[in-house]
Amino acid sequence: METKAAGPGAFARFDLYRVPSPCFVVDEVAVRRNLAMLKAVGDGSGARVLLALKAFSMWSLADVVGEYLDGVCASGLWEARLAREFYKGHLTTYSPAYKAEDLPEILRLSDSVIFNAPAQIARFADLIAAARAAGEVFDIGLRLNPEHSEAEVAKYDPCQRGSRLGFPVSQLRPEHLDGVDGLHIHALCEQDFAPLQRIWASVEPRLEGMLGQLKWLNLGGGHHVTRADYQTADLIAFLADIGQRYGLQVYIEPGEAIALDAGILVGEILDTFDNSVPVAITDISATCHMPDVIEAPYRPAMLGEVEGGVTLRIGGPSCLAGDIIGDYGFAARPQPGARIAFLDQAHYSMVKTNTFNGVPLPAIALWNSDSDALKLVREFDYPEFRDRLS
Repeated sequence: METKAAGPGAFARFDLYRVPSPCFVVDEVAVRRNLAMLKAVGDGSGARVLLALKAFSMWSLADVVGEYLDGVCASGLWEARLAREFYKGHLTTYSPAYKAEDLPEILRLSDSVIFNAPAQIARFADLIAAARAAGEVFDIGLRLNPEHSEAEVAKYDPCQRGSRLGFPVSQLRPEHLDGVDGLHIHALCEQDFAPLQRIWASVEPRLEGMLGQLKWLNLGGGHHVTRADYQTADLIAFLADIGQRYGLQVYIEPGEAIALDAGILVGEILDTFDNSVPVAITDISATCHMPDVIEAPYRPAMLGEVEGGVTLRIGGPSCLAGDIIGDYGFAARPQPGARIAFLDQAHYSMVKTNTFNGVPLPAIALWNSDSDALKLVREFDYPEFRDRLS
């Protein structure tokens, strides 16, 4: 995959030495700019826009999110708890499968609970009935697999052969929608409007006669709405048309779009040496701090990279031989203590960090690029590593 980072933006003037290393730095101004664009989509189309917590769970900005969006979506019990503790508005929860012991609390916390297959809904019918008898109010949804692939990489394609994500639309029968209030369709990954349009053109005929009995349609996430070249007007018209033609409340669940180009990951060069090529070791670990660099894989953009200068292969401090971020150009060979930063790291990187090898977690800072105010929101210490173990 190729990075979709638009460039450094206001981070071009941020002093990397103002924060501890490593550290995520998120620009509140950029987050608000993204949120305003998404709010405009909701206002223009009548759709409800939810933040996907799986992509961006920086709850210190929960009140800011609440100023613009209609709520959030969670991927299980812990995210649902986080949502109710810090965020406002509607809460949709979806998981490929639920534990029976978790479901009563999920039903209590959520406004919509989406199941992966009709058999799951039937299996938990008693728990659903018990929750409603206790006064809980929630909708039931069913995730569909549209069986139409648009994702660039198979591991990010919910419609790949043998996918566990969603009930195949080719198997859907009207009786499967008994007791179901809405459908959930998610098959995008960092994509613009045209793939969404093709997915819907593929799946809509297969839903003929079924949409009229539903209350809502959730078109999931993966919408790169806040990217400069996204066809926003087309999306607004598309969402409005579906809602009006079928009498449905339409939802979308962007995650990455909320934090696109809104954060960097600051690190420090620890050492350099030569081994066939010049090598640099940094306190940023691909495997611990930016796992998508290895999983996708992709090469994150570096702040201030120089073309035609000195090229170094940058890797992290872990023992994993493949803990390599990439080859990057510098005006001169960096010395130990020099700061670097990788762009567009607010989404997914922050939520995927881990402490393999005892590598410390990055701190988290909030910056306002208009006022230049900087707040260190969180630093992590040894107990965060120790207390995950036994």
